[in-house]
Amino acid sequence: MTALDNTIVNVALPQIRDELALGDADLKWVAAIYPLTLASLLLLGGHLADTVGRRATLLLGVTFFTVSSVGCSMATSGLTLIAFRGLQGAGAALILPASLAVLSHDLPPRARNAAFSAITATLASALACGPVISGTMTQHLGWESVFAMNTPLGCASLLIGLVIPRPGACAPPASSATLTLGVVTTACCSLVALAYCLIEGPEHGFASVPVATSGVVVVASAVGLSYQLTLRRNAALRLLFRQRPFVGGVITQLLGGLSVSGVYFFTSQFLQNGLGLAPTSAGLTFVPVALCLLVASPFIARMARHWGDGRISAAGLLMIGLGLLMVALGSFGGSIVHILPGLSTIGFGSALAVPLTTRALESSPDHLSGIAAGLFSAMREASGVVGIAVVGAMVSFSEHAAAAAGADDSAAFLTGYRAGLCLAAALVGAGAPVALWALRRDGDTGNRLTGPGEPDSPNQADPAAPNAS
Repeated sequence: MTALDNTIVNVALPQIRDELALGDADLKWVAAIYPLTLASLLLLGGHLADTVGRRATLLLGVTFFTVSSVGCSMATSGLTLIAFRGLQGAGAALILPASLAVLSHDLPPRARNAAFSAITATLASALACGPVISGTMTQHLGWESVFAMNTPLGCASLLIGLVIPRPGACAPPASSATLTLGVVTTACCSLVALAYCLIEGPEHGFASVPVATSGVVVVASAVGLSYQLTLRRNAALRLLFRQRPFVGGVITQLLGGLSVSGVYFFTSQFLQNGLGLAPTSAGLTFVPVALCLLVASPFIARMARHWGDGRISAAGLLMIGLGLLMVALGSFGGSIVHILPGLSTIGFGSALAVPLTTRALESSPDHLSGIAAGLFSAMREASGVVGIAVVGAMVSFSEHAAAAAGADDSAAFLTGYRAGLCLAAALVGAGAPVALWALRRDGDTGNRLTGPGEPDSPNQADPAAPNAS
């Protein structure tokens, strides 16, 4: 459910815009508010998973997510839809860290690998089927059905969660409770202000009072967050950031996530508004991304053993950037066929980047598994918000410049679309040297849980990374 709701709404955006009479900024908020609240509250969700309990946090999140999905399906205005989408993100923020913490720390290695394989297949299926399901349901049942489908899924999840045996759990040590409310609040303020500044700036001007004020809040909250994490008593987070794989994973998540927003948000509009495709056909266009990811995943472990986790992950990030450039170039062809190679390259690159995710999560201590999963997932979701906002700002700037030069609306949008994808490709490619640094083979076992020669080492590029999407 959480993976579907990150991608399923994009194909429905043109119909939502028409029926609810949304402007460009409001449409961006519909897409961005879910990953925004999800990223903002994932630290809190991870903290609750470590202190209150993984089972209780998971079931509470599923309940919250299901109820808010019903609200989205009944929304009659843009403001109402944005509000309930935000509540969906809050529910997902409780689900993700609790479930990832169970998979990465509560299972024996053999069962853990099988569980992560199931997660990878599920996320890839959501990646492949999300746009198709969204397009079909939007075209034949209306955009409301995209959210209403979460109701039976949520009820089934609750039933399964209640009947399975309760897993054994140890009381968390005191150090796992060092995540303060100030850290969560400051992180929320920083992300919300950044999103507002970048989404509303092109619409109202960056010098306007609300936008300029949000910029000041971004700087102040960033300074406050740095103080909270480095100078105060948050030993848990300081311990996590001493792990080189975890730091590298966080940075590359932030950079690599821009590709997701660039592909799904802007390409969905290009396919329907630029090429005139129906929602169902537009959704089918994204299937090659997931298919290529599924085809490549079984070979990642062998490739990582041969060439190394760092080289494979760096190559994957470079391939994602190359795929974005290929999509931008393919848009000149005026046909769906010209962008399929770029989308396929993005899928292969996403599969190759999996070892960095696995190593990053496994580098965290057991008693901080919830916070680590929450923080790592927060970076992924924050990158989606930043991608929509930053790349969206580039798209708007280039679009307005092209329109001022005399281009019609369609040509102006294509100019902005290509510029945005080129910017996203550059940022994603910048993560390649970070991956090489984070996973370099220099004999430093302090950043590895097991030695590189151990046969069952989970660090050997487990192809079942939880964020393969």
